[in-house]
Amino acid sequence: MLVKTKAIVLSSIKYQEKSLIVKCFTQSDGLKSYFVQSAYSGKKSNQKIAYFQPLTILEIEANHKNKGTLEHFKEIKLATAYQTINTDIVKSTIVIFLSEMLHHSIHEEEKNEDLFTFLETALIWLDTHEETSNFHLILLLETTKFLGFYPDNSETDFNFFEMVDGIFSPFQGTNCLNEHETFLFKKLINLKFDSDQKVFAGIERQILLKILLDYYSIHLDGFKKPKSLDVLKEVFS
Repeated sequence: MLVKTKAIVLSSIKYQEKSLIVKCFTQSDGLKSYFVQSAYSGKKSNQKIAYFQPLTILEIEANHKNKGTLEHFKEIKLATAYQTINTDIVKSTIVIFLSEMLHHSIHEEEKNEDLFTFLETALIWLDTHEETSNFHLILLLETTKFLGFYPDNSETDFNFFEMVDGIFSPFQGTNCLNEHETFLFKKLINLKFDSDQKVFAGIERQILLKILLDYYSIHLDGFKKPKSLDVLKEVFS
């Protein structure tokens, strides 16, 4: 079936000498993997590779056979040409980290237009704003709404956050954050992309990132912590 849709690149892996296998989160069909033949050959090979950088937003036309095999692009163009993400070292590091996180987190091979719209809007925001030091934390927390394990924040007066059930508790059980971690987590829940970016110190961001990674690990089967994690920590240290 010939499909026209937007797609966000989650990963691209070199196959043999000249080809790529590209995993995308599409607006029309959720997760799809594509085979790109001769991506590294021909006069326009650099242009082809540029399409498949982490979290690039594409406009694609593709043949979807929906048989569990690799699909094939018919036409590709940029849906959004980033102005700063590919040249700003902090933003590009954030994007590499988030692409790995999403690659290990999104498993739906079906349409999830709300998640797609959220990610597209968030990435365009990142590209057009300068103060972005909490962006990755907010995006990871907000994404849990679409993955089905957003924290229940109906009892935020309680001092401890219970990681397995995703609730706030008056008692510090085995799977609870301590009081300071819970305080930081509550602050993050109330944060928006446009909020004051200086609300956390660097060490507090590190604590929150560990909390979020642990939270994802608890709620997603087979979740792997990204290889780019150490680079991200270095950029924000």
